[in-house]
Amino acid sequence: FIRGLDAYDSIPQIEVAIGDNATALIFRHLEPLSEQDMAQLKVFGNTHCFQIYLQPGGIDSIYPILESPMLLNYHISLPEKIANEGENDPRLLKPIKIQFNPNNFTQINPYINQKMIEQAIALLKLTPDDELLDLFCGLGNFTLPLAKYCRHIVGVEGEEKLIGRAIDNATLNDIKNAEFYTVNLCSDFSSVPFMQKKFDKILLDPPRTGALETLKIIVALKAKMILYVSCNPATLARDAKILIEHGYQLMSAGVMDMFPHTSHVESMALFELRGNLSNPGRH
Repeated sequence: FIRGLDAYDSIPQIEVAIGDNATALIFRHLEPLSEQDMAQLKVFGNTHCFQIYLQPGGIDSIYPILESPMLLNYHISLPEKIANEGENDPRLLKPIKIQFNPNNFTQINPYINQKMIEQAIALLKLTPDDELLDLFCGLGNFTLPLAKYCRHIVGVEGEEKLIGRAIDNATLNDIKNAEFYTVNLCSDFSSVPFMQKKFDKILLDPPRTGALETLKIIVALKAKMILYVSCNPATLARDAKILIEHGYQLMSAGVMDMFPHTSHVESMALFELRGNLSNPGRH
């Protein structure tokens, strides 16, 4: 199809975003598209049930060629036992629906993402009294499932558009015990309102660069547990040193094959504050 377009040699990339309900294609083009190419793209999208977006410039230039396309979505299934409202309530077994735009960040492997969320729930040993903090929360991928197991959770992310989508996703799923803030987590955010609260447990899922500056600030919260999710074991190892220096002990760690056929892995490491160790003999 691309070879048949007038703009064939000025389309350097096509970004693919796949949801449970639809697939979107974002065409990056270096030159304006002809009317004929625009017409062919519309036909191609309708024929193959693709949402078609164009990107004539930077990331902010992305737009759909048809008005008001539906949001993409994916679903997160919850383990049957829900800590804070009783395991026999059928309302709580309903999967959480996460809506997103095609250029929003999502985990690339939905099958491993589901397992990763289940693992996070198990490792954090959540109770109905827990106050949680989720840093680099994005669309609410961890925040919204974890909200079902605790008293209250705060999600924090640096990108305002993602926080807006997370708030919408909380409303969509009728989750009322989650709140969200837009904060630059690589700056000094120690004085923002949520940092004045007490958190029992913290989850963070930073980019490949890690969370060195973030950890220097959140260790002051003295949370009993910190679960660090990482797509770069090197920065995770570097950042673990900060936690150890501030009284935490590594309790467990493992990797997940989030990126098959590549050299990359997703890692999870659980740290507990010394003096609150549930099993001091573990290493």
